[in-house]
Amino acid sequence: MSVATPRSITEKVFQRVGGHYQWSSTHKIFGNDCREEDYYDDDDGTLEMVQIGAERTKNVLILMSDTGGGHRASAEAIRDAFRIEFGDEYQIFVKDVWKEYTGWPLNDMERSYKFMVKHVQLWKVAFHSTSPRWIHSVYLAAIAAYYAKEVEAGLMEYKPDIIISVHPLMQHIPLWVLKWQGLQKKVVFVTVITDLNTCHPTWFHPGVNRCYCPSEAVAKRALLDGIEESQVRVYGLPIRPSFARAVLQKDQLREELEMDLDLPAVLLMGGGEGMGPVKKTAKALAESLFDKENEKPIGQLVIICGRNKALASTLEAFEWKIPVKVRGFEKQMEKWMGACDCIITKAGPGTIAEALIRGLPIILNDYIPGQEKGNVPYVVDNGAGVFTRSPKETAKIVAEWFSTKTEQFHTMSQNALKLAQPEAVFDIVRDIHDLACQRGPMANIPYMLTSSFTTLI
Repeated sequence: MSVATPRSITEKVFQRVGGHYQWSSTHKIFGNDCREEDYYDDDDGTLEMVQIGAERTKNVLILMSDTGGGHRASAEAIRDAFRIEFGDEYQIFVKDVWKEYTGWPLNDMERSYKFMVKHVQLWKVAFHSTSPRWIHSVYLAAIAAYYAKEVEAGLMEYKPDIIISVHPLMQHIPLWVLKWQGLQKKVVFVTVITDLNTCHPTWFHPGVNRCYCPSEAVAKRALLDGIEESQVRVYGLPIRPSFARAVLQKDQLREELEMDLDLPAVLLMGGGEGMGPVKKTAKALAESLFDKENEKPIGQLVIICGRNKALASTLEAFEWKIPVKVRGFEKQMEKWMGACDCIITKAGPGTIAEALIRGLPIILNDYIPGQEKGNVPYVVDNGAGVFTRSPKETAKIVAEWFSTKTEQFHTMSQNALKLAQPEAVFDIVRDIHDLACQRGPMANIPYMLTSSFTTLI
């Protein structure tokens, strides 16, 4: 069946691609008997025949949303690993198709998520109330009824050979689009789960080619939710290559970062937004890490305030009894983690995975209900850290690690290293590459905007 697409939609999408197509009054949009790979632009705006061949650069579309920093971090880690492993063989697009192409509520997920996690009971209700399959299936079907055409246009703009979802709401609708485009057996579609333990059921879709799980616990949940064992791989959470493969010497880092070379160091983090009891914990640490009897510090403190400038200003003005570094938003966390000996943080999966790679014992002081709750037993049960919400208890634990309980401290550091999976992102991209190779040459996939999906919806 050959279907014509409205000129306005086609021109808009083709212009975004960068002029690869030009509209000509003497040509219609390709039907199934004509492939876009068989054409090129002529100066007069007409489409001429050309054969690109099977060795063209393959397009990888990574679907993400900035609902929490972990999804973008994982997407960018995968992008960087593809470039390191395969060079120009792949062209990578990291996109929030929902924000760019659809309307409310999909294009407003980032703001809505930030509001709800600041009022955690709202998020807790939202997370658990949408967990039953019939509820989220009806919700996603309703969304598709409104925005299927826009999502279809967004996906087809990038002509993907491979689609990678790193967000729980980016499986169902894109897979429906591929089905009605007749591309399910031609386009590789994989899910990379970015939660270490507790996962929302929307992560799991039986139509994916691969479901990459960061832990055995998540893999078991995938099997219970209908994913076949052959579709599941357990490689770990993707961490950016610049962090995972960094070769760092603690003494050199401390000298570079102007830290004390001899005192053990604790890293206190409040996430990208500087949330949590950072100020109270910092003051408690200042007391516990100062030996009053000998009037000297037994440890030093690094505080990462993220984008919270007010918090950073308050802490900088404080008179400290121990060496303290107050930092804002940091892009070189591999250095600060490499220079420290333990970490205090909420139970974000990316931070936990990075701390494990550096062998840092972890004190978890908070978590977001739902997806982060399971990260606490993941750390504690594996002997890589502890959980407490009390700033005073946190400070006491750190002081003991730096003085009387050094053996326990060393054991936790070893357990963290055993749990770490620094090569996860490379294992993932290599497996995706193998899947793409099994599909054979992809240059002849017919990408065109059709009404097949949207009319059925």
